[in-house]
Amino acid sequence: MINKEFNSIIELLQDFPDEDACIKHLEKLYWNNKPVSPFDATSKVYKCANGKYRCKNTGKYFNVKTGTLFDNTKIELQKWFLAIWLVTSHKKGISSLQLSRDLNTTQKTAWFMLQRIRKCFGIENDNDLDNI
Repeated sequence: MINKEFNSIIELLQDFPDEDACIKHLEKLYWNNKPVSPFDATSKVYKCANGKYRCKNTGKYFNVKTGTLFDNTKIELQKWFLAIWLVTSHKKGISSLQLSRDLNTTQKTAWFMLQRIRKCFGIENDNDLDNI
């Protein structure tokens, strides 16, 4: 997703210091800086205020987060990027309590983020007990 190997949180924060840097990175990654409507790929796209775009054929508004794990959340992209790095860099996983402390969020928010990240990356708990 990020297309770069980070060795520390410091490196991650240097590359993504604010929301705008994260949005620009996702736009380049997903669209190659040419927005494509998630509702109709053949439609012309108009740039609107606040980083939103409008699909000409459907009339729907969207942004770079539409249809991704970041969709319909108020959580900053920088926190999402940090959460993804933390979850994928721990061999044995990370609890929602620890993630909430690391990101300075509530445990409920951290749990929500963990669920989306696990679903997106296919991280499953395959430690089923047999014959018990």
